[in-house]
Amino acid sequence: MAATEQAVRKTVDIFEKCGRFTAAQEMIDRGLYPYFQPIESSEDTEVVIRGERKIMVGSNNYLGLTHHPEVLERAKEALYRYGTGCTGSRFLNGTLDLHEELEHRLARLMGQKAALVFSTGYQTNLGVISTLVTRGTVALHDRLNHASLVDGSLLANGEMIRYPHADMGALRRLLEAHAGKGVLIVTDGIFSMEGDIAPLPEVVALAEEFGARILVDDAHSVGVLGAQGGGTAQHFGVEDRVDLTMATFSKSFASIGGAIAGPEEVIHYLKHHARTLIFSASMPPSAVATVLACLDVMEREPERRTHLWDNAAYLRNGLQSLGFDTAESETPIIPVSTGHMEHTFVFWKALFDAGVFTNPVLPPAVPESACRLRTSVMATHTRDQLDQVLDAFAAVGRRLGIIS
Repeated sequence: MAATEQAVRKTVDIFEKCGRFTAAQEMIDRGLYPYFQPIESSEDTEVVIRGERKIMVGSNNYLGLTHHPEVLERAKEALYRYGTGCTGSRFLNGTLDLHEELEHRLARLMGQKAALVFSTGYQTNLGVISTLVTRGTVALHDRLNHASLVDGSLLANGEMIRYPHADMGALRRLLEAHAGKGVLIVTDGIFSMEGDIAPLPEVVALAEEFGARILVDDAHSVGVLGAQGGGTAQHFGVEDRVDLTMATFSKSFASIGGAIAGPEEVIHYLKHHARTLIFSASMPPSAVATVLACLDVMEREPERRTHLWDNAAYLRNGLQSLGFDTAESETPIIPVSTGHMEHTFVFWKALFDAGVFTNPVLPPAVPESACRLRTSVMATHTRDQLDQVLDAFAAVGRRLGIIS
């Protein structure tokens, strides 16, 4: 047999694993598949899927701004003034005056000197971390950080080490072990599957003690935490002690995109070195205008955050009074523990059929026995809607034996 023929026969088809992946199809066949549900229309707190209306408690639309009349009008105006897209990167022909206006607004909101807008939040974290964490330096991650933060470190030439969630003793030991190296401490502000807030004052104190830098991912915090919605650092009053703050626009700001805010020299460096900025088309004009309009509404209507927190407390307290475990949630993100994967799929489908849209959280995001349904509230949910959600949880939870 010729050597080339032997080599061909020994070659592994990289598509082979695709055929072995059957778990999703099994759930589809059983009518329990929860993903890629096609939303036909939306009114913020309610959506229509296959002709059926559902109360949406699975969205990150915290301030309820995706259908605000002013936001829609500003997006429309930008669409007709600038066109549908920039057709180029920020580095070349894709920077609009709108991008620069947004950067100034965000820097001021988050208590930083400068900001830089990327096309998505994921790209922001990839670009920032992979650019700054170079050979010989270390990124120390909370174990429950978002995947984009982890992937940014995997792309970087530096080392990545994780510490147990919110364990400041473990973080101290890692800082001691890597004293003298360039260190970036990376943490979510609000953890997206747990709904708890990072112990940022303790992180800041450790960073200052050991000369480390800090990156806070405020994807779920900007617009939600802080007296003006400026995020986790503003919430704790440590804005001047946090080095870099990341934000996304696909949550409170009803759009798509991301930004990093920090010292002017760091932002200037990222503008000229972050590959996800330089080699990607820039954020579309209507999307930028949407964020600017949302900032205006947020500043003019601070009561939206009050309503958001009132709704979060109402739903969380209601779920807890029914006997559900909501873990360490202290924000509008409220997980409901369901146990094993099978229970979770069945629970999700029963709620869905009862008119309630939630998000199932499964391994590898959580341990196999710690599956949950992730709920989140909006400022625009009515008490009647939240009561319907609680009634559905109560009925399904009792039927499945999750609560008594």
